[in-house]
Amino acid sequence: MNGQDYYIPAAAMAVSLACKLPALRHNWRDPLQRSVCVLLVLACAVFTFAAPPTIHAVNRWTGVPNISAPLVYCLMTAFSASCLVLIVNWRGGPAEETRRISRRWILGYSVVVAVLILLFVLGESPVERLRDFDTYYANTPYIQVLIALYLLAHSVAALTMSGMCWRWSLQVRGWLRTGLVIIVSGYGFSLAYDATKFTAVIARWNGRDLDGLSTYVAPPLASAGALVSAVGFVLPLVCQRLSDSWQTWTTYRRLGTLWHEVRSAAPGGTPAVRMSWWAPAEIRVIQRESDIHDGFLHLGPYFDKNHRDSAYGRALADGSDEETARAVADAAMVAAAVRARWADPEGAVIGAGEDSEVPGTAAGPRDLVRISHALRHSPVVAAARQRVALSG
Repeated sequence: MNGQDYYIPAAAMAVSLACKLPALRHNWRDPLQRSVCVLLVLACAVFTFAAPPTIHAVNRWTGVPNISAPLVYCLMTAFSASCLVLIVNWRGGPAEETRRISRRWILGYSVVVAVLILLFVLGESPVERLRDFDTYYANTPYIQVLIALYLLAHSVAALTMSGMCWRWSLQVRGWLRTGLVIIVSGYGFSLAYDATKFTAVIARWNGRDLDGLSTYVAPPLASAGALVSAVGFVLPLVCQRLSDSWQTWTTYRRLGTLWHEVRSAAPGGTPAVRMSWWAPAEIRVIQRESDIHDGFLHLGPYFDKNHRDSAYGRALADGSDEETARAVADAAMVAAAVRARWADPEGAVIGAGEDSEVPGTAAGPRDLVRISHALRHSPVVAAARQRVALSG
């Protein structure tokens, strides 16, 4: 593989990291966000420093032949730990238990990193090897233990991740399950990478030459495994955010009918709150809810409980469930109140009517959406409008 085969996955990880940085900036205390960003940083570093051009450059800059080998192996070990920490934080649970398990993985793999460095210092690897370090030094004292240790640590992480993600995928649905299955597939490539590396190294221990497995087969498997796993980690988080955003915009749009209805009866000169085009959907929904509740308060003197009770009875008679019938009843009372307000341009009724129960006073967006939907689609509400118009 040439440098591009490593740098392209590194660039993909860098782009993913850039997409996650805004979320980290706003929620930097969130351990899940931090874990995702650390994983992407380490994945980007592994591919960057594992590229043969980078290996040669680092060796030349430091003046130490093959110093890139322990550097890459330590980065791979840290990446393995970051994957385990991420899945622990992602799955959740009691905060103290999550922190304890994360610390154990971090401590364990930190010890592995320290041992890798020590073994490289104790061993001798004077001939620079850009692509076949593992097999070339497979029988060198200390270095052979270094190679076996990093492969073992990587295999343990891959097996653990595959098992955890698979068991979790059987308990969840939706995008999360899709992401977990993708992660398991990615770690299948990683385990294949470990298997080819181990096969080539063990072959060297037994005096055989299967170096091609390590030099030419394993690297593409590592690239594929890292990319597929990264997609599995990022996909559910991105899709969940997009889904939440879609639901928020849908709520905003569905509140439109009710919002326009109560705004049409607002006192003359009541200014509409102008929002910038980049205002978040959540803020727009909150503002629209606020406008609707303000409109209900203004329409209070015109609410007639008889309209609500009549519409409620008709909705139930038409086969509506309790929740829908209440929404239809509130919508009919709102529609009648708006027309009553139109018929009283001087506002003579305001301040003279009896206190009425305001619909949706304690309602959330979901309840207001039901009222808005009934205003637009319910024949009971349409009939209530027509009766008020005829009586007027």
